[in-house]
Amino acid sequence: MRFDETYKGLRVLDLATNIAGPFSAMILGDMGADVIKVERSPAGDDTRGLPPTHDGTATVFLAVNRNKRSLLLDLRDPADRALLLDLAANADVVVESFPPGVGEKLGFTYEAFRSRNPDIILCSVSAFGDGPVGSRMPGYDALVQAVSGLMSFTGSAGDPTVRIAPSVLDLGTGMWAAMGMMAALARRAAGGGGEHVRPALIDTAFNLMNHQLLGYLATGNEPEKLGSGAPSAAPYGVFRASDGELMIATASEPQFPRLCAALGLPPLGEEARFATIPDRIANRTDLDALIAARIAGRSVAEWLDILGEAGISCGRVNSVGEAIALPEVSERGLFVDLPGETGTAPLSQLRLPIDRAGAGVRAAPPALGAHSDAIRAALGAAKDWPAAG
Repeated sequence: MRFDETYKGLRVLDLATNIAGPFSAMILGDMGADVIKVERSPAGDDTRGLPPTHDGTATVFLAVNRNKRSLLLDLRDPADRALLLDLAANADVVVESFPPGVGEKLGFTYEAFRSRNPDIILCSVSAFGDGPVGSRMPGYDALVQAVSGLMSFTGSAGDPTVRIAPSVLDLGTGMWAAMGMMAALARRAAGGGGEHVRPALIDTAFNLMNHQLLGYLATGNEPEKLGSGAPSAAPYGVFRASDGELMIATASEPQFPRLCAALGLPPLGEEARFATIPDRIANRTDLDALIAARIAGRSVAEWLDILGEAGISCGRVNSVGEAIALPEVSERGLFVDLPGETGTAPLSQLRLPIDRAGAGVRAAPPALGAHSDAIRAALGAAKDWPAAG
């Protein structure tokens, strides 16, 4: 079976907006599900208006909404709310990310969906969960990064607090949501019935910090801002060469003497302050200064040859443009041209990491409301899930 046939015939109603919920629905769409994206009139998904854009459509929207049909509804209109419930009655999965209280006000609760469809799987994506406290807290990726403590050790010591630039909590929660829905579908296939899957960005944040959190629970010590460094290894970080930056990652005892020899440094491991990994971590600043002085004297390419020959884990710090052009990226086939398009890099789509052949990249993200008329007509005639095509 092809990757894009895994969930062939599965019907998904995507009511979510922004990144996390739509990304989870797109994952199912890549795996073959028929996804109808319900967008609220008149502007549609919140991300459609965000810069930068390509041909008038936000690239954020383009990144997480392929393989979907767009249905524009006015959820203030009772007739449109009834139409949505008709769709849900014949769906397998509903994904939503309504702000606190909005789903209840509109009548789109798990109980409401389940009364129409006992086998429905509802995935409700939120920032802080649906408990008495969390349900009152709307939030975005950056806010949850701050509140969760994730920002507290991001960046360099002494510098202002910064967020992790990629939307790691949105995308990570989208992945957890997809896994949760897949697990619920497996349980339903075994006779388990419908379920309410409830991933939250705060849960994702804590899971991403799992070893830092356990380190804190074990020692009471807060994680430190280490820039590009790591709390459990040294030397480990970015060093400036004569023409760029180089990441060196030595996370084992055998690598350290090889690194010293390759750099032309004396056997620093014979000094008590650098004898073991804990010693080197305790004296990280002095050690990094010694290495930095050596690295500055040669180019990145020279060091990659010298350190690579010594078996040291190292690599150039690339820009995004440089990274896209890497032969490793081409070899992996990460970018897939959509059918019928020219396939220049900005227009290509990133395949899912689990879709090695890129078979799931089938249809471009939809224009706003592009399928509204066809869906309304089909649903009105048959009162059933309108077929794609």
